[in-house]
Amino acid sequence: MALRDFALLMVMCLIWAINNIVSKYVVSTLDVPPLFYAAARFVIVAACLIPFLRPAPRPLWRLMVTAFLMGGGNFGLMFVGLKYATPSSAAVVLQLGMPMTLILSMIFLGERIRWRRGLGILLTFAGVLTVMWNPAGLAMSMGLMLIAGATVMSAVGVILTKQIEGMRPITFQAWVGLVSVGPMAALSAWLEPGQVETAIAAGWPFLAALMFSALIVSVGAHTVYVTLLQRYEANLISALILVTPLLTIALGVAVMNDPLGPRLVIGSVLALAGVLIIALRGSQVMALLLALRNRGE
Repeated sequence: MALRDFALLMVMCLIWAINNIVSKYVVSTLDVPPLFYAAARFVIVAACLIPFLRPAPRPLWRLMVTAFLMGGGNFGLMFVGLKYATPSSAAVVLQLGMPMTLILSMIFLGERIRWRRGLGILLTFAGVLTVMWNPAGLAMSMGLMLIAGATVMSAVGVILTKQIEGMRPITFQAWVGLVSVGPMAALSAWLEPGQVETAIAAGWPFLAALMFSALIVSVGAHTVYVTLLQRYEANLISALILVTPLLTIALGVAVMNDPLGPRLVIGSVLALAGVLIIALRGSQVMALLLALRNRGE
């Protein structure tokens, strides 16, 4: 990989990691309702990418369902989960996306998984469960369970995407924004009364975070990501972007004062090792996951 492209990739990972911290800041410190935050973000993304809505792959209903699963459904659950979880622990739980997609691809697409990727799946689940488990009892963190649910939504979306032919990533991103606005706005109006007043009271920090999330992350970093994915092997890119959860953990500890205990350290090592094994033993399905993943970005 050229040094310039490697630097771009590292900047992209840093932007994604910063966005995880910013999202936590918005929904927890500023107390902006998470569903409203998701809806506002998708409004901006949709407005910026309207010219790329066509040509839309057929059937349109499958495209819309997939776009919502990987957009509003995924981000809605993730933002609500972030309100009750630390960015560091969330970064580890989000690693479930890759093994969940592999498991679903086995069931619905006939994907064959050999023992190395099977080991990667087991290690990832072991690491995530280590982070999620509450040693005081049998209960797990509700926030982390919601984030785990977000990875399931995204994984189902990837499997559905496998059945859509001729779809450009920028077109899919445009449909993610368009399809997600209505449901997220409706859910926010129903479940989050006073959300507009709260966002206005948050002032310029909320507006700055919203612009960063929608423009720098969703439009800018995603474009860089797809460009690099077209230049280099998916396995290489998927291995290198594991820098994102590492940076998220570091920023979470340094900026948000996330506790760095043994469970987080052990769980992170297990989960990231598992994802690395899966990435290095990748397949066409995993390449598709890489091209369309929208986790935290």
